[in-house]
Amino acid sequence: MFLLGWTIWCVLLALCELTWGLEVSGYGSDEVICPQFLYDCTSEDEMSLTIADREDVEVKNLNPHIKLCCKDKDLCTICLWIDADINIHPDGDVEDEGYPWSEEEDYHEDTRNPKASVTVCYSTAATMPLCKKVEFTVNHTDSPLQNQAKISVVIAKPTGISFGSRVIVYTLPSHLLREVLVPSLTDGEPQSQCLLLCSTAAVAESLYFLSSVCSHDQQEQLKECRVPRLKSVINQETNEVELLSADGSETLPSVCIQHEHSGRCQRWNSTTVPLYAVTSCMCFQVWDKDSETSRRSRSCPFRNSDFSWRNVWQNVSVSVDQGQTNDQHLLLWWNLSAPCRLEGEVWPCHKVSSCQEIKGFRQQLTNGTWRQNLKGQWEKTGVFKDIDLQFGLCVMVEVKGMEANLGPFCYNNTERTRWSLLIVCLLLLACATVLISCLLHAFVKKWVWSWRHGGFVKIGRRHHVVLLSPPDMDDGVSESVCQLGSLLCSRGFSVSVDQWSRKQQCRQGPLPWLHSQLLELDNCGGRAVLVLSRRALERADEWTLRNKDAMKTKSEEKGQPQPGSPYSDVFMASLFLIQADRQLGRAGKRFLLVNLDSNLCSEKKIPEPLQGLTLFQLPAQTKAFLTELTL
Repeated sequence: MFLLGWTIWCVLLALCELTWGLEVSGYGSDEVICPQFLYDCTSEDEMSLTIADREDVEVKNLNPHIKLCCKDKDLCTICLWIDADINIHPDGDVEDEGYPWSEEEDYHEDTRNPKASVTVCYSTAATMPLCKKVEFTVNHTDSPLQNQAKISVVIAKPTGISFGSRVIVYTLPSHLLREVLVPSLTDGEPQSQCLLLCSTAAVAESLYFLSSVCSHDQQEQLKECRVPRLKSVINQETNEVELLSADGSETLPSVCIQHEHSGRCQRWNSTTVPLYAVTSCMCFQVWDKDSETSRRSRSCPFRNSDFSWRNVWQNVSVSVDQGQTNDQHLLLWWNLSAPCRLEGEVWPCHKVSSCQEIKGFRQQLTNGTWRQNLKGQWEKTGVFKDIDLQFGLCVMVEVKGMEANLGPFCYNNTERTRWSLLIVCLLLLACATVLISCLLHAFVKKWVWSWRHGGFVKIGRRHHVVLLSPPDMDDGVSESVCQLGSLLCSRGFSVSVDQWSRKQQCRQGPLPWLHSQLLELDNCGGRAVLVLSRRALERADEWTLRNKDAMKTKSEEKGQPQPGSPYSDVFMASLFLIQADRQLGRAGKRFLLVNLDSNLCSEKKIPEPLQGLTLFQLPAQTKAFLTELTL
C-alpha cells in the first residue's frame, strides 16, 4: 500500500513539474497554475484588509521569482511568479455557502470535495499591499499524499513593480514572508543583497535575471532594453575607424569613448577615429539623447586586435626620480602611464655597459591601484625602498605581450644636472658674444661708409626715397630710372619707384598714391626725387601756362596727339604737390631734382615750378646726392 501511494505521488509530482515548466513568454495576463487534483482553480483580486485567517490550508514554503512575460511578438513585461507549497487539512472547516444542507447526499459530496483558498500578497516601498486569492476544490481521496500540493500564481504587469524595485511577498494564512529584488537594467549597477528571509532560489533567479535581462534573445521585445548600437569599420585607405549606426541610420546617436570599464567616458562628436588612437581597451558607449531613459549600449571591438595593442605599447611612458621618506631615507620613485592598464613587472638596475638588474626588487604592475589622469592616460606609481641610489640607477619595464623590455629609464643625477646647466650657460654666453660682435661689425661698417660719403649719418635709421620718373616713352630713360632705384636699395635706403607701383597707382589714383608716399616720408624721413629729362621740362612749361586754349592751339599745331607715358600722370601730380609745398615754404626739404642727361639745359632754363629745388648731375655728383639723402 505504501509503495502504491508513493508511486501515485511521483506521477502526480511529474505532472506538476510538466505544468510548472510552461514557457513564461506565453503569459499575457494574470494566471494561476494548480495540480490536476485541485478543481476549479481560480484567482481574483482581494483587499488585504478584508482577508480572514483560515485553518483549512497551511502554506509550508513560499518562493517568489521575477521573470519576463512575453506573448507572440508583443513587448515583454515584468511578471511576478509566486510558487507556494501548501498542506490541505481534510478535517478543516468547510466553507459556508450561506444555506443549510437539505439533502444528506449533497452534504457527503461537498464533504468529500471541500473548497479551500490561499491568499498571496505583494508590496513595494511605494505601493500598498496587493493580494491575489486563489480558490480551488479539493478532490479528496483516502491517500494522505494528495493533501500536499504546489500552486503557482503568475501576476503580469504587477502594480508598482519596475526594474530595480524591492518586492516583499507574503501569504495568508501562515504569514510566510519573502523578499525578491527586480534587477536594474543599468549595466554593472550594484544590486542590494536580499534580507535573511530571502530564499536561495529567489537570489539565484534574481542574479540570473540581472545578467540576462538585456542580453536575452527577446531583448528587442523589451522596451527598456531598446538602445541604439554602434558598428565600427576599419578603413585602411584613410587609416581611420568609421563609426556607423547598427540599424543603418545615417545619423549617429550620442557617442562617448571610454578606456577601460572604470574609465571616464569622453564625448566624441566625430564619425571617425584615427587608427593610431585606437587601443585594445577602447570602448564606445552609445545612447539616444531624445530617449526617456538613459540606458546605453557598450561595445569594445578592438580588444583582440594586434594593431590596437601596438598602439598601447607605443604610448607607454616611464619617468623616474628619487624621493625621501618621512624618516629621511632615500627611495627611487617611478611612474608609468599608458592608454590602458597593463600587466607586467618593473625592477631597478645599474647602468654600466648594460643595465644589470638589482635582485629582490621586482614589482608587479597588476598590484596596487591604477588611476586615470586628466589626459585620459592610466597611471601606476611605485617606489623602491632601501636601495642604494648611486650614479647610474635606472628602471626596466616588462609588459606582457611585448617581445622586448622597455627601458632603461634613469633618473637625473643632481651633480650631472649641475654640470649640464653650466655647459648650457657657457654655450649661451658664447652665442651671445658672437651675435653682439656681428651687430657691432655691421654698425662700424655703416659708420665708416657714412664717413667716406660725406660725414656722419644717423646710423640705424632707414630713410625712404620716392623716385619719380619723367613722362617719357623712351625705354632707355625708364631703364636708367630703375638702375638708380636699385643703386639706392643697395645702399640701404627704402626705395619706392613709380614704375614698380603701377598696380597701386591704378587702384588708388596717381595723386592719392603720391600723397601716401609723401606721408611715409614725413614719418620715416627721406626725400622725393624727381628725374628730369627734355620731355619733363616741356611738360613743366605746359603746366605753367594754365591756359587750355593755348594748350589746345599748341596741340593742333603739332598735329595728331602722341600717346602719353603711363608715368605722366604721376609727374603732373608731383608738380601740384611741389607748388603746394612751395607756398608752405618746404618744397626744398621734401623734393630733389636729378639730371641723368649731361646735355640738358642749365638751371636758368628750368621751368618755374621746379626752380629753387636742389639739382644733382649724375653720375658726377653721386656721392653728394647720397649724402644729401641721408641728412
